[in-house]
Amino acid sequence: MLSVKDAETIIFNHVQPLNQEHDLEIVDLLTGFHRILATPVISALDFPHWDNSAMDGFAVRYEDVQSSTPENPTILEVVQEIPAGYQPKNTIKQGQAARIFTGVIIPKGADTVVMQEKTKLQENRVSIFSAPQPQEFIRKQGDFYQAGTELLPGGITLKAAEIAILAAAQLPKISVLRRPRVAIFSSGDELVTPEQTLKPGQIVDSNQYALAALVRELNAEVLMLGIVKDNPTALIETINYAINHADIVLSSGGVSVGDYDYIDKILASLGAEIHFRAVQMRPGKPLTFATFTNSLYFGLPGNPVSALVTFWRFVQPTIKKLSGINRGWESKFIKVKSHCELKSNGEMETYIWGNLKLNNGIYEFEQTSSNLNSGNLINLAQTNALAILPVGKTLISPGEETLVLQIE
Repeated sequence: MLSVKDAETIIFNHVQPLNQEHDLEIVDLLTGFHRILATPVISALDFPHWDNSAMDGFAVRYEDVQSSTPENPTILEVVQEIPAGYQPKNTIKQGQAARIFTGVIIPKGADTVVMQEKTKLQENRVSIFSAPQPQEFIRKQGDFYQAGTELLPGGITLKAAEIAILAAAQLPKISVLRRPRVAIFSSGDELVTPEQTLKPGQIVDSNQYALAALVRELNAEVLMLGIVKDNPTALIETINYAINHADIVLSSGGVSVGDYDYIDKILASLGAEIHFRAVQMRPGKPLTFATFTNSLYFGLPGNPVSALVTFWRFVQPTIKKLSGINRGWESKFIKVKSHCELKSNGEMETYIWGNLKLNNGIYEFEQTSSNLNSGNLINLAQTNALAILPVGKTLISPGEETLVLQIE
């Protein structure tokens, strides 16, 4: 049985991110949100595009106003007003000023802006009551970004700010990586859909819905393959279809040592390299990881909590890395104080679900309830973290630090 760390290393070493040569798509900005930028973006525009004002006020020559005081204001002739979107026509000469507004082009001859609160306008004359700093409130062309250099790197997730930048750079079409494709199915004769009448001994298949929601949350495509009965022929057909149509395959159930657990044998028959069948963790011990030429296979446990814990611990970072994100795909671990007593038998790396809460400015972890069971899906609701007790650790006392996996 592998340690969690060894299992993680094996999985991540087999993840080959999507790349711009084979996995490129061209999309418009409105559909680019949350997509992965495939290649670096270079703009032909400077930002700002021209020298412009950072304040409403008056564009002046610094040498004219450098000695201005409330007692001895400088009086200048206002020779033009420059509204937004207007190209200045006059050059500011000695003793002159231009009325100007935030974001508009600085007229030739002017090198400083005096904010309007330090002035008084009377007809076509403006009194300057305070000496500005040289080039004050001037945003120079290219101060924020210079044309021809890298505007955005490849491998980033396009969020609102990045979409705005691309729009401002007049780049309505962008190159992104395609979304990873994830096939999901559940295995077991006992499983029924939420629409079916529940009979004694049957279980509603909640795993497929939870896994699909988590995959979609990662902006990957979901291929739902439904419930597959414990029938070798049906399982072979489903798995064979999945590995030929998806980058990642997630099955739940059918990977323990029961008489009707056929998954591992079928994987081997289809040419998979099975890397491990169990991990030293609770919940989530019966986890299979296998690789095919063009796909990764995760055989998740059938118990609902076990399936979700193994997804958060292994599958979520796998999908992120596969998607082509250049950094930040790893799981997020932090050390926090435990609000309550956490227990384990010490034999397995143990994951206890609960919540990170802010207490007097310090984050603490609080276990969701005392009834922790891998089949108890109910008390997993509204949780946002998993406290981790390493192998050999049986007790974490209140106030003691513990490592926590943040779940999204």
